[in-house]
Amino acid sequence: MYSSYQLLLAVGMVITGSINTLSVKWADNLQAEGLDGKNRSFDHPFFQSLTMFFGEFLCLLFFKLAYRYHIKKQYPIEDSPIVKGNQQFNPFLFFVPAMFDMIATTLMYIGLTMTYASSFQMLRGAVIIFTAIFSKIFVHRQVSVRHWLGIFTIIIGLATVGISDFLSSGTSSISTYKVLIGDSLILFAQIITAAQMVYEEKYVVTNDIPPLQAVGWEGVFGFLMMSLLLIPFYYINVGPPLGNNSRGVIEDFPEAITQIMNNKWILIALIGNIISIAYFNFSGISVAKEISATTRMVLDSVRTFFIWTFSLAVGWQTFNPLQPVGFLLLLIGMCIYNNLLRAVPRRLRTVVHYPTDEPIIGGEP
Repeated sequence: MYSSYQLLLAVGMVITGSINTLSVKWADNLQAEGLDGKNRSFDHPFFQSLTMFFGEFLCLLFFKLAYRYHIKKQYPIEDSPIVKGNQQFNPFLFFVPAMFDMIATTLMYIGLTMTYASSFQMLRGAVIIFTAIFSKIFVHRQVSVRHWLGIFTIIIGLATVGISDFLSSGTSSISTYKVLIGDSLILFAQIITAAQMVYEEKYVVTNDIPPLQAVGWEGVFGFLMMSLLLIPFYYINVGPPLGNNSRGVIEDFPEAITQIMNNKWILIALIGNIISIAYFNFSGISVAKEISATTRMVLDSVRTFFIWTFSLAVGWQTFNPLQPVGFLLLLIGMCIYNNLLRAVPRRLRTVVHYPTDEPIIGGEP
């Protein structure tokens, strides 16, 4: 039986995990008057990426407060799953994964403006494929037959989701061209996310750094770098689909602020994303420690279902029978990969310690 605290963590993870995707998509769909006086969608993926990193930075503040509390109350640090770990490390160790996170998150947010929220969540399952490949090459991890079987099932599921998006785009306001680009960007971002995971496995996990602290430091570097990049992005003119603002530049920070001031619902959506990102990272790490990493994976799949059903309910997408099939295949593939299906032959269920079987350190967009 789970304790009340464990149930609270599990429910919180599903709710906040769903909110951090839905809030970004909600902001994308909201319209407000820009600097030129015209109403347009809040199409600011780089600004949204900035808010995501701020949410991760809050994890570091929470860690510092928790650490000071344990010191003040003279509680043993080693007994706390939140603060225990190595404190003697160079913070710049997180600069590289933060850059991976920044690029991947921004690409995914750009892709989310062009496709469906449910597809965004489902396509992120491709990270397992690339993590397996990179881990075999760079960390020399052995990948069992069970892992490859799970990966093959996931690939079929991803293809099914892609086909459903292609068919659904013909009956929605989103063009087939934009959906294909959006899905492709999200898939490409998973390659970068996989590189981030393998880097963290090789350099961060081995240093026994508290995961919440690691997420926070990545948030710090990601926030600082994205803040600096917004300056040149304000002067670089591009065509659609990136330049969907009054000046036609990569990112128009002043217009983003103007649109937020002109439509308070955008501000609410962004605050929802910041808070949900912070709590989701905390609850995800806590679930992995308090229950198991496989439970975290199952809960992550549950939030995909909630995102899909919510998107259908509010009319963000139309129902296509292929999408639940794709979702089911992705879920089965992840269960096979994480050794959760008892139907898998025993000889395929060899236990292999593997990065994606362990708590994920990187930020969660």
